[in-house]
Amino acid sequence: MPGLHDEPARWPVTGSRDLHRDDWVVALREDDVERPGHPGESFPRLVVEHPGAVIVLAVDEDERVCCLRHYRHAAGGTFVELPAGLRDTAGEDPLETAKRELREEAELQARSWRHLLTLRPSAGISSEEHVLFLARGLGHADRGSFALLHEEAEMQLFWAPMADLLDAVLSGRVREAPTAAAVLAYDALSRRGAL
Repeated sequence: MPGLHDEPARWPVTGSRDLHRDDWVVALREDDVERPGHPGESFPRLVVEHPGAVIVLAVDEDERVCCLRHYRHAAGGTFVELPAGLRDTAGEDPLETAKRELREEAELQARSWRHLLTLRPSAGISSEEHVLFLARGLGHADRGSFALLHEEAEMQLFWAPMADLLDAVLSGRVREAPTAAAVLAYDALSRRGAL
């Protein structure tokens, strides 16, 4: 279908103010945006600056998925998640970030990698982009000198059958968006014979 795609665009910004910026992951700014063809007609928009993230759906030969139970303070809960991490190393290819995160969080490596999806989880307020990968041919990998800190130090790794994880997503028992998207993409591609 013609036109069924997202397009990059940038409307004029007539002013910008940092509302919060520090050395951590995100910053918050307010931009004054002008509608094209309407000079002088600007409106404020908040932007959460975020470096983006990678998410890894690691599936073993028995169709089990490597999962993590991870406490998330902002959302007030412990969530079933997939190995993931920030794209906070300048210039690093997303696949290399995914390989590093799988090793650091799950002590795994993979022989086979496939891009599943690239998503904008909240395009109305955030610059964040998620790049989701499928990893197969799994084996042990030492995390090296990387140390799990804070919430990551309390993560619990477990393996879930793909069918059970899909049921949990569809029933609303697993609600973490990147996990749900990866599982649904895997199911859709499997049904199409594209995996």
